[in-house]
Amino acid sequence: MKTIDIMIVGAGAAGLMAAIHASREGASVVVLEHMDMPGKKLRMTGNGKCNFTNSTLLHTVDLQGDSFFHGACPAFVLPVFTKFSAKQTVQFFEELSILPSERYGGLYPSSGQAVTILNVLLMECDRLGVEIRYNIGIRDIYKSKNEFVFDTKSGEFRAKKCILATGGKSYKKTGSDGSGFLYVERLGHHIQHLVPALVPLQSDLAFFKKVAGIRAEISAKIAVNQRMIDHSRGELQLTDYGLSGICIFQLSYVASRALLSGEQVTVHIDFCPGASEEEMVHRLCTIAKSEYSMKKTIQDIVTAFFPDKLGTALLEQSVCVKATMPAAMLTESTAEGLVREWKNFVVPITGTRGFDQAQITAGGVDTNEIANETLESKLIPGLYFAGEMIDIDAICGGYNLQWAWSSGAVAGKSAAGSIKA
Repeated sequence: MKTIDIMIVGAGAAGLMAAIHASREGASVVVLEHMDMPGKKLRMTGNGKCNFTNSTLLHTVDLQGDSFFHGACPAFVLPVFTKFSAKQTVQFFEELSILPSERYGGLYPSSGQAVTILNVLLMECDRLGVEIRYNIGIRDIYKSKNEFVFDTKSGEFRAKKCILATGGKSYKKTGSDGSGFLYVERLGHHIQHLVPALVPLQSDLAFFKKVAGIRAEISAKIAVNQRMIDHSRGELQLTDYGLSGICIFQLSYVASRALLSGEQVTVHIDFCPGASEEEMVHRLCTIAKSEYSMKKTIQDIVTAFFPDKLGTALLEQSVCVKATMPAAMLTESTAEGLVREWKNFVVPITGTRGFDQAQITAGGVDTNEIANETLESKLIPGLYFAGEMIDIDAICGGYNLQWAWSSGAVAGKSAAGSIKA
């Protein structure tokens, strides 16, 4: 095969975006993919509906807000978003016939199917003459003089520029197996520790065996060594192993990094986020002293606040009252203690559910070694990075895909522009 302009490794969201923008700049582009089809992880995004960006990013004034992103240097995203913003992303997909539909801030294709996004990307690659090769097992990537050499089981490929967009380690069955980081390390780059993010959290409390399957609207805080780090609010999914649900996913990056360092992690759950302690105490005492509660127990009146299994389990954990205690005997001070337990239920975290259940990977190529306006390596001229490979991850809601689109577009344009220069 002759030497092409740009070789992209990985046919996921970032890789396809890089291919399109590089080709639009006039570069010859080939994409190498080790799976038998493109965009396997993209097809699963947003439960198969593809939350491809977030409307919040259309309106923020601080260059799209690095507060949504994590990593050793979250502000690394800002120059990238300046060059390719969420507004440009929406325009890009509208030009490819995608009509966005907003739901709770997330922007989805009106079709309601993630495969729609993938299909328009592939059609645009086809229109531009981008070649995508599947089932390519790469043994090594190295630079020889002014070319990158790709030693694969299907033969040798050569390119003037290389864009690595192989993804992280989450959902291995989709192709994100972390193999791309092996090439990066051989090329001399450093990798910030890879940990699961947007992932359920594990705890060894017996409490969870009793409440598995219950969902509840809560607010939560996460602490490392008793110091509060972050907070979230939303639906909690209680499982036999611990905590799941979007509000927990938003906090999981803290847990993953802290557990890796051997630090103590706790999640503090407020099971009554819609009311203050004072309001809850007043409600509880009012119900307990009502004439209709004269023959009721504490457990009977707790059903007014929680699903049966959850209320029962919380009472079993209580050090303030017994479930069988007559409601009429509830004092204000006892009610205060009970409410404090409900609004600060402490869960010791023993681990995460790992990369197999993580939506994304936190960590990646050290951003100190990447030029933040071009995404070109500072160590290896002509080598570029995009997407989840870089030490940037984000909260749920389309933010991670926005990073894939923006970093892919910038890497593709930059690589093609350096050839023309």
